Amino acid sequence: MKFFLDTADLDQIAEAASWGVVAGVTTNPTLYARIGGKLADFPAHIQRICALCAGPVSAEAVGTTRADIIAEGQQLAALAPNVVVKVPTTIEGLAATKALAEKNIAVNMTLCFSVPQAIMAARAGATYISPFVGRFDDISEDGLAQLEDVVVAIENYEFDQQVNIIAASIRSAHHVTQAALMGADIATVPYDVLKKLVEHPLTDRGLASFEADWKKVITA
Repeated sequence: MKFFLDTADLDQIAEAASWGVVAGVTTNPTLYARIGGKLADFPAHIQRICALCAGPVSAEAVGTTRADIIAEGQQLAALAPNVVVKVPTTIEGLAATKALAEKNIAVNMTLCFSVPQAIMAARAGATYISPFVGRFDDISEDGLAQLEDVVVAIENYEFDQQVNIIAASIRSAHHVTQAALMGADIATVPYDVLKKLVEHPLTDRGLASFEADWKKVITA
């Protein structure tokens, strides 16, 4: 499973990229607003992210009609060769995805919550499909079970393009573990969660023990 970083924060991207584990970045309007982003700077900001991360960088079209999504998608794709256009899983989004895919523009269909949505996204030409996990948990439903259903369903069929399942709305190491065990291609993870994935109390305890024993060696 690959790790994408779910953020628009350049410092977070640069730091996580230095660990050698980040294969891509996903952004959305909420993440861009969270860093105080301005509309006029948005294209340049996406380009800065693309310069920090050589892998796929998802930038979201905010239009609601197919014409607007297609136009935005073409503009976004022109910013850098590794831009992937995020499109919502709606009827207008499906139509836009078909048109963008026919122009060889990679699409990440987002806000996917069901197997039928995922299959239609794949049939429309999406390269990436992002089923959300945490938002199901927010309404006391099993987001991981929904993700597993999508993974199994997509693996059952062949599509004209390679389809990658991105486990999105990830809130914990448990989400990541289960996504990996069920075979999701990618987990897109917030920076704070990504840091927690490498942390373990036994690692900390072992390191402290090694350091204490080494002090005995160098002071003997």
